[in-house]
Amino acid sequence: MNNQKSIHIDKTNSIHRILNTNIKKDPSAQEDEIIFGCGCFWGAEKCFWKLPGVVTTSVGYAGGIKNNPTYYEVCSGLTGHAEVVRVVWNKNEIDISDLLKMFWECHNPTQKNRQGNDVGSQYRSSIYYTNKNKEYIIQSSKDEYQRELNKKNHGLIETEIKMIDTYFYAEEYHQQYLAMEGSRQYCSASPTKVKLGPFDGSNYKLKNKIWENFNWEVDKCVLISDNKPIKNNN
Repeated sequence: MNNQKSIHIDKTNSIHRILNTNIKKDPSAQEDEIIFGCGCFWGAEKCFWKLPGVVTTSVGYAGGIKNNPTYYEVCSGLTGHAEVVRVVWNKNEIDISDLLKMFWECHNPTQKNRQGNDVGSQYRSSIYYTNKNKEYIIQSSKDEYQRELNKKNHGLIETEIKMIDTYFYAEEYHQQYLAMEGSRQYCSASPTKVKLGPFDGSNYKLKNKIWENFNWEVDKCVLISDNKPIKNNN
């Protein structure tokens, strides 16, 4: 964690409903972590927990000014936080470039302070990294995705990208929300349907057959898919 001691602030229990892993775990030597904001964190988290090589995910709040904010405080827009997903992954099985591909493709990063029908700074597109060595590859992926968006006459990317040292876990009932029995099956993501290919620094590990599980041409494709993680042998 590069001595980022305040990155995890506890608010919830620890076991992932689908992956059966500790959502609060610090990355081991072969693991790493990153934090993504893609609009409402319910659907965004499901995008990432389905990917092979992802060890655990959680939802929370980052990028704001108040310590230990509640969901209702974040929704007010006054704390400055974004709804985010923390992803821990096994570097031997999946690369950060795979995660960045999912990030850019699963929502519309050209929408500022909103995603689909959800409006407010808490829904802003964001990437928060915890050590400086990720800055180049994140920026490189953004530049390449902007080039692809330009070909389709989309606007400029509005994603907030910065290093942070604090991540607050959201309340227990938000964790893996879409996998809870009786949950409201809601997702506001509005993908551009533009794909990210190779970019400077990319080292994709996931095969094309994995990405065939995500058809952005189908409205709410992640929402209507099952909750199971995709197996590498699929």
